Amino acid sequence: MRDLILKFAATIVLLLSFPEAGAAQLGGEGDTFNMALTGDSIITRKLSVYSEPEFISMIELIRSADVAFTNLEMLFHDYEPYPMHASGGTWMRGDPQLAKELAWAGFDMVSMANNHTGDYGVLGMRLTMQYVEEAGLVHAGVGESFPEAREAKFLETAQARVALISVASTFTDHSVAGRTRGDMPARPGLSPLRYRSTRVVLPEHLDRLRDVLRDMGQRVSEQGQRLSVFGTRLVAGEEPGTYTETNQQDLEEIAAVVSSAGRMADYTIVAFHSHEGGRGRNTPADFLVEFAHAMIDAGADVLVGHGPHVLKGIELYKGKPIFYSLGDFMFQNETLLRLPSENYERYGLGPDAHVADFNDRRYNNDRSGFPARRQIWESVIAVPAWREGKLVELNLYPITLGFGKPRQVRGRPLLADEELGRKIIEDLILCSEPLGTRIDLKDGIGVVQIPDQYD
Repeated sequence: MRDLILKFAATIVLLLSFPEAGAAQLGGEGDTFNMALTGDSIITRKLSVYSEPEFISMIELIRSADVAFTNLEMLFHDYEPYPMHASGGTWMRGDPQLAKELAWAGFDMVSMANNHTGDYGVLGMRLTMQYVEEAGLVHAGVGESFPEAREAKFLETAQARVALISVASTFTDHSVAGRTRGDMPARPGLSPLRYRSTRVVLPEHLDRLRDVLRDMGQRVSEQGQRLSVFGTRLVAGEEPGTYTETNQQDLEEIAAVVSSAGRMADYTIVAFHSHEGGRGRNTPADFLVEFAHAMIDAGADVLVGHGPHVLKGIELYKGKPIFYSLGDFMFQNETLLRLPSENYERYGLGPDAHVADFNDRRYNNDRSGFPARRQIWESVIAVPAWREGKLVELNLYPITLGFGKPRQVRGRPLLADEELGRKIIEDLILCSEPLGTRIDLKDGIGVVQIPDQYD
């Protein structure tokens, strides 16, 4: 009898220790599976010390999702590596313990292919991978070789298996992973998404440019209405502008990875980091639309864009959501501990200058640049939900990162109040309408209308 009582007690303790497992037994085939998707996370300060209701409610929203994702636009190390000769703009580095803060907030998966991947070279990338893995986060987009950077990574949950593929179209050249033919080691780095830009100019302007180049002693290729100069492809046309096309080799390689992942997971997320835009800052570039559609055709369930630090439109393509940019989730680039000399020298600052002096000079005492642009500090957490593999709901929760607040405060997200939340959703409505997406504002939340043909 004593042994029976002990076994019964042990069973109760086990169930109480793993509430998720107990809850999963209650699920059925018709249950929904939801995600919490966010944009860029530039984290330099702890999250777990705060307790405002708007903050805790946001954290609970992320934790309550079956899977939560963010783009990790930060490197974690203790300055073992040196800064590279070029960076993604500012050399990003945070305390290694901050990886655990992301896990505390409820995140499960992070993308790592972005323009800051190579700020501190291969060692900085490797240390970041180490700390991210120690925090229990699944990451994708970087690796010891080109194939490893390309590959999908998987998260196991009680409800579903989720794949993540991460690529970047904005990157420093030295941060791109390389291949090997077996005679030398491969170059570690990120998974690239390359593209070609073509500028359309008036025919008379093209002829004039050709004459100017010849006068300068430059060799000019005779291609009629086409001209390549300084790495830029120009064509004659009546409507000046720029259009972009995806590198076909990259498109096919990434699509193959997505296709494979889609046959080994219940849901496949493709994350892309891109600063490139279309005709407006809130409009996606042509090549990104081409890429996103191709990835869904290959088997992706959701595309998550980030990089431009502003929200861009949402598209539903074949019943699958494409977020061309979810803006920022955390934007704490002004509270880095140290900066390399190149950052200071760029603004004429000497060896006695410090990080706050750099910020003051770079942003003209908050009158220009990121601090002065409201859109940088307004975003959403996207929560799509699926049932039996079909998208059945897509809600958008507006967040604020503290526009107008001191730099030691701004950059940390909170759920937005009613007035600001309405403004954020209305902005997203405007940039999503050209993509054929209807968003309604209900009880402070953006609700994407899913057409019946997708049901």
